[in-house]
Amino acid sequence: MQPLAGKVAIVTGAGRGIGKGIAMKLAQKGAAVAIVERDIATGQQTEQELVAEGYKARFIGTDVTQESDIQNAVVRTIETFGKVDILVNNAGRNLHYDATRMTSEEWDSAVALNLKSAWLCSKYVLPQMIELGGGVIVNIASVHATMTLYHNFPYAALKSGLVGVTRNLALDWGDKNIRVVAVSPGYIRTPPVIEGFQQAADPSAEEQRVIALHPIKRIGTPEDVGNLVAFVVSDEASYITGIEIVIDGGLSARYAD
Repeated sequence: MQPLAGKVAIVTGAGRGIGKGIAMKLAQKGAAVAIVERDIATGQQTEQELVAEGYKARFIGTDVTQESDIQNAVVRTIETFGKVDILVNNAGRNLHYDATRMTSEEWDSAVALNLKSAWLCSKYVLPQMIELGGGVIVNIASVHATMTLYHNFPYAALKSGLVGVTRNLALDWGDKNIRVVAVSPGYIRTPPVIEGFQQAADPSAEEQRVIALHPIKRIGTPEDVGNLVAFVVSDEASYITGIEIVIDGGLSARYAD
């Protein structure tokens, strides 16, 4: 029996990487999935792969930094699948600014994508979830919410803010049977991580260095995160809300030496 049968999910940034891994797992568990993605090519590719495997999926071209686009995505999801039970706020990007050189425009753009979009998506699905009698919102944060690296400004601040948004929404809407959880991945084998390795003087050595930091001696996959999210949004996790769940292969358990 599929644990998410009959459920409808919106996953932002589902064209590749973690978002695609989440969309695939939710579909495999029985959910119909709205692939809310700005990149047309990757969004359509994810839709095609899911449909080819017999799953229900619809790509909805969306720039989550634009409120009107978000409203449209929610409306189109409901028109297509009838409702929204699950929202996964995954869209975002890593940041590497110098705080003394970052412009106000660059700051506003970073906030709009990495933090404000999660609030806006939640704003437009919450009334529908209340009408349904419940729902689940998952915010994809990062281990950067509690620890970070050099030259990642202001990524840590925005991911910390996303965990704060999670707590606020969980408290304010829990009595409506709406759960809100933050999932914080560490190193996951996604295009930005792979590109980071490739930019090193010795890509193979850099990858091995990072792998060695992990107690389980591997880097995570988008499917790993998808498996966790699929559990969090299921009825089996009905007593979990208002918290941050870290998925990092034990990386954050390690004391720097």
